[in-house]
Amino acid sequence: MSQQVAPRATGTNGTTGAPRQPHKHALDVAHAPPGPGNLRAVLLPVAVVLLIGAVFVSVYLAAFHAPSPHQLRVGTTEIGTAQAHLSEDLDRIAPGGFTVETYPDESAARNAVQDRQVYAAYLGDGKLLYGSANGAAVTATVTTAFGSVAHAEQHELAVEDVAPAAAGDTRGLSVFYAAFGLVLAGYLFGMTTYQLAPRLQYRWRMASLALFGIVGGLLIATIAGSTGFGALPGSFVPLVAVIALMGAAVGGTTMVLLRLFGSAGVSLASILMLILGNSSSGGIMPAAYLPGWLRPLSEILPVGVGVRAMQGLSRFQNDGLSRALVILPVWVLGAALVLYLKDVYRRGAPAAGAGAGAKSAPGPAPVTG
Repeated sequence: MSQQVAPRATGTNGTTGAPRQPHKHALDVAHAPPGPGNLRAVLLPVAVVLLIGAVFVSVYLAAFHAPSPHQLRVGTTEIGTAQAHLSEDLDRIAPGGFTVETYPDESAARNAVQDRQVYAAYLGDGKLLYGSANGAAVTATVTTAFGSVAHAEQHELAVEDVAPAAAGDTRGLSVFYAAFGLVLAGYLFGMTTYQLAPRLQYRWRMASLALFGIVGGLLIATIAGSTGFGALPGSFVPLVAVIALMGAAVGGTTMVLLRLFGSAGVSLASILMLILGNSSSGGIMPAAYLPGWLRPLSEILPVGVGVRAMQGLSRFQNDGLSRALVILPVWVLGAALVLYLKDVYRRGAPAAGAGAGAKSAPGPAPVTG
């Protein structure tokens, strides 16, 4: 008669021995009470993100919730009493809304509108020259205001569009979206280049910035220009140059803020370039419609300078191009200089000083040019 043997216990992996204890999930493990570091990790992201969101909402609502012109430049060929009456009528319609320039004849006034020296020109007897390429807001402003002027003179307003909008940009907003996309890309580039390669040599980082600008310029000009949607039908090479410089300026500035202020620089760059830069760019409506504290930024920040040149290349006989080719390189070269001082010069100075004294243990090689 055979003797029965009790089976031996096996573990969950098939081996013999004592049964394995069930695995405890991380949530089942008791954790220490939250300390100051945990509280900071909980509250800081909420505070930073909501602050940026509040700034975005505040700036855009301040700029566009009820836009009205402030010293919008317009022209006229009227002189003497007729011009005085014109200025009075415009000031009555929109106090402080217009600045009137005088031109000797219709040809000079027409050129001024086409060069965007002025946004419209009144020739008297109810005739108005304007440019629909300035956007729907400007068109509505000048036709409404000068319609009232013509009515006071007992004329019907007769308008002539001497700077028409591009066929691929009927609302005049395409330049804003093109610039916004490029600025967003420049911001992301400046933020990720140090995250992905924190010890990349300076010369290669500058090469990466240049490559980003050039490829970005080619890409945006191809998509938005005559070869794509036809929204920016300007000369291709100058358009690429302006867009490339604008993208490099935004990317370089973001890199500088990140290197100078650490993680806080990312938030500063988003406020400066994405929020203030885009809202004051003139891509939605001219700077004359912005609050007084935002208007100067359109003449300084890379986005406003670049947008004006892009518009000028497309519809306004290169208006803003010369200014862009001066200001944008200053932003790029300034960023390159600051990064050189931060990543090369200041890293090399301590090493040179240590070599003159006692020998020390070797450390990690600094990032050099």
